[in-house]
Order: sequence, then structure tokens, then C-alpha cells
Amino acid sequence: MPFESAESPGTHDPSDLIGKLGMSLLDSGAIDRRTLERARRVAAETGARLDQVLTQLGLVSDRGLAEALAQLIAAPLVGAADYPDAPLFRDRLKPKFLRRVRAMPIAASDERATLAMADPLDAFTRNAISAALGRPVAVAVAVPIELEAALERLYAELGEGGDAAEMLDEMVTDAEPAEEDAERLKDLASEAPVIRLVNQLIARAVETHASDVHLEPFPDRLRIRYRYDGVLHEVEPPPARLQAAVISRIKIMARLDIAERRLPQDGRIKLTVRGHEIDFRVSTVPSLHGEKVVLRILDRTAVEFDYAKLGLPDDIRQGIERALDLPNGMVLVTGPTGSGKTTTLYTGLLKLNTVARNVVTVEDPIEYQLTGINQIQVKPQIGLNFASLLRSILRQDPDVIMIGEIRDLETVQIAVQAALTGHLVLSTIHTNSAAATMTRLRDMGLEDYLMTATLKAVLAQRLVRRLCPVCKTADPAPAALIERLGLERLAPSGQITLFHPKGCPACRGTGYRGRRAIAELLVPSRATDRLIFEGADDAAIERAAVEQGMRPIFDNGLLAVIEGDTTIEEVVRCIRGEA
Repeated sequence: MPFESAESPGTHDPSDLIGKLGMSLLDSGAIDRRTLERARRVAAETGARLDQVLTQLGLVSDRGLAEALAQLIAAPLVGAADYPDAPLFRDRLKPKFLRRVRAMPIAASDERATLAMADPLDAFTRNAISAALGRPVAVAVAVPIELEAALERLYAELGEGGDAAEMLDEMVTDAEPAEEDAERLKDLASEAPVIRLVNQLIARAVETHASDVHLEPFPDRLRIRYRYDGVLHEVEPPPARLQAAVISRIKIMARLDIAERRLPQDGRIKLTVRGHEIDFRVSTVPSLHGEKVVLRILDRTAVEFDYAKLGLPDDIRQGIERALDLPNGMVLVTGPTGSGKTTTLYTGLLKLNTVARNVVTVEDPIEYQLTGINQIQVKPQIGLNFASLLRSILRQDPDVIMIGEIRDLETVQIAVQAALTGHLVLSTIHTNSAAATMTRLRDMGLEDYLMTATLKAVLAQRLVRRLCPVCKTADPAPAALIERLGLERLAPSGQITLFHPKGCPACRGTGYRGRRAIAELLVPSRATDRLIFEGADDAAIERAAVEQGMRPIFDNGLLAVIEGDTTIEEVVRCIRGEA
């Protein structure tokens, strides 16, 4: 372990340290003076400690606070990889106690032990553990979510007479009746251990920047997977006997009917996690062994509505902005589910959102709430669909209309009529390329002359995973690969260097961290309009667009590879082998 002994914070007055902590955060620029004064007022009114107020109000992240505390008391900061593979001092320290005080021994020698603490200023816990171990302890500062994950991993096993087994004995006497009795399920889901387990599951997903949480019941376990950067990763499951209670707890939080297990249900949860307000979209469907639940995490603070930060190159960004500056017409974004279409449209809407414009959206569902924009939720069960809402919206004097998705002829016809009558219409559609959008609209039944009159731009995009900047490794590109992919036409000068994923704690060992968009922008020209009137297929339209200057999405992906932002394998995976 890399930890050496640190000066004990117990030698200082905690209130003095807390005062220094506030000034340290102020000096580092993590907070401003106004924020600090606000936190001090709340701390004085509630009697809570300043550091706790800062995180509870979302003014400082848990990691930011941990880093500041580590610097303040000259103690090391514990990384996710620094936790042991097996519990230390299992015979002397009870898991229940460690969870309550949020501390865990992570290293030991004959002379001393190193203790990871979420609250390194807690002298009582430090002294109590030192007495229990019969040796002095050195303090290391832990990020709370990482400490909780390590505690769950190391102390989650059952069958050894631990706290988890005791809690199960208290909670579940027979698994079968719980499947049949809704009242019993409600009681189970209201037990403190289940509430803590679900809260920890959600908090870990938010802290680690997962986009979705999948809970999948099987005969012997409840499988839990988090989606990171578009790829699912399995995490440690809760005890199998808590399967029904965990799912019922989530349904209660989403205000769903826990007695109804035969039909799909949808709901929402709004929670404050680590000081940030997060929306969760909850979907349940019946499966063979129980209900499968998926939570979509909608964290506004984790999404940046900026074309440059989305990864779109300058020429495409300028093309979109020119299309959005038009007074009327239709701008479409296309791609598969989960390719960032809505985020791209929201970015455009925020640029159009001014006092002088009436901006209205029709969505299913509303993913993020945008200040100053009138957002309307589709409700098909009461006849409130895209088409009927669009008719009503046109009587509301809109300047800009965003339609969540064009799915049928009726919707596209109303959208086209709106574009013809002086409105700017933005929407998404499901096709594999920008050129295929024209043939898809034709297949829906839209007349060619209406298409050419209203369609101003089509953006096709995918999301590829970004290489982790900490651990990516560089290799010169083989000549055969350069020739096969034609990389020299994209980077004619200099040696081409490709980067590969390696894996480190910063990227959870995957080699990738975050995603960026790769895209192609088709702006209709006379040549493409002529082909549309002739009934040409998407391949012919794409060839004409490329001749007019459109760079295909695969070439844009290769440019991202040459920039060292992603890998060829990732581009091919997302575009499904168009190489």
C-alpha cells in the first residue's frame, strides 16, 4: 500500500480545521465567498458542520471535499484501487459498526493500521478502532461513494453469521409468500436495510456517472448492471432473497402499483443525490422470473449542451447553426436509439431560446427540463399524441417547434405544413444515415416536392467512447491499416499515431471515459433535390452529397481516431462495420 503515516487530525481542534477548510476551498476557487457565507449561515441555523452543509447543498462534490480535507490534514486520498481484496480485522471490527461510522481498515502492519475514513475529523471513531485493534491508526481520506462500494463488496457475503444474515433473518421468513402478498412486499420494501441498499445502489450509479441501471431477476439472483458510456457492466448483486423487496422499493419510490406485476409500468423518481437534484425515469416489464426494472438517470449537471463539447467538428457545427438561423424549414437529427439525438436538439433549442421567440416542444418523454421553453408531454392513453398536439400548438403562435420523434405520415405531414407556414421545425427520425432519411420520409408517404421544399439539413450521428486520457497508449499505425482505411487522405502530412485503451482506476479499468459524437451533415442541394424527384435510392443521394462536400460519418470517425480521441474498433462498432 502506498500510504505512510499522516499527522493525526486529532492534534487539532476540529472547529479550527473546519474554519480552515472553508478558507482553503475559497482560495482554491472551488467555491466563492458568497457560497461560503451561505453555507456558514445554514450551518449556524441547523447546527450542522460546514463541510456537511457544503455537500448536502451540492455546493461542493464529495470528491472535491475529500481532496480538500486530505490536503488540509496532510493525509493521503484513497483511490478506488487502494481498497483491499479481503476484509481486514474481520474478527475485531463488525461490518455494522464500520458502515455506521463510514470507516474501514485498508492496510496493516505489526506497528500500525491505515484507516480509510469518510470523515477524517471524527476522533471518536479513530480512537475506538485504534483501541479495538490494539495499535495506532494512520488516517487516510476516503471518497464516500467509493468507501460505501468497498464496504458493500467486502461485507456483502452471507452465511457467515454477519450482520447481513441477521438482517435477513429479521426481514424475510419465507420468500414465497412475499411474491404473492402485496402488503408483505410493501412491509419488506419499507425496512431500513432495503431502503439503505436501494439508496446506495442509486447513489453509486450517480456518482460513477452511469446512464442507466438494469435490475434483472433470475431464479438464483438479481443481476444488476450499470451502463457506462453506452456499454453495460455488471456489479455486485444484492442478496437473492431481497429480490422482490428491492424491486418493490423502487416501484414505491416511483409511485407505481406494487400489486400489479403482470403489466409494464412507467414512472419517475426525483431525488437529491450528493446535493444534486436528479430525475430517474423508471420502467418495469414482467419477465419469466419477476419484474425487470430499468432506471434512466437524467442528471442535468452531467450533460453539457454545447456542440464543441459534444465533439462535433467546426464545419458540422457551423452547418447546423446556419440551418437553425433560418426562419423556417425542417432540421432533422437521425441515428439509432441512444445516439445523442435529443441532446443535440436540446443544444440547438437553448441557442434559439430568447425572449423574442416562442419555443415549444412535444416530447415522449421529456428528458430534461429547459428553462424558458414550453415542453409538452405526449400521453397516448388519453389521445394526446404527436399529431393532435402539433395541431393545437400551431394555434399557439410558435416560432420554433421541436417534435420528439417523427414516427408516422400524419406527424410528418403536420410538421411539413408547419415548416411551410413560417415555423422552424426540429425533430428526430430513426435511419442509418443522413441520405437514408429521404427514402424513409418517402416510404412514410411524404411527397417529394414537400420534402425538397422544407428539408434544410439532416444530421446523422453516433456516440463513440472516448479513450481515457490518463492511460491511453500510443502506437504508430501499421502501413497496411493506413492503406486499407485510406487514412493518408485524412491526415496527408506526418506519421499517423493510433491510441489504444489500457485501463486504470480513473476509467474503471475499461480504457474509455466519456463519449463524443461523430456525425455527417447533409444539406440538400440542387443535385440531391433532383435525385429525390427521380426516386433515387439513398446510396445515390449520399454519393451526390459527398461530391457536394459532405464528409461521411465513417470518415469523421476516422478523424477522431487520428486525433487520438477514440479507436478504430470503437468507430466500427458504432457504425456497424461500414468500413
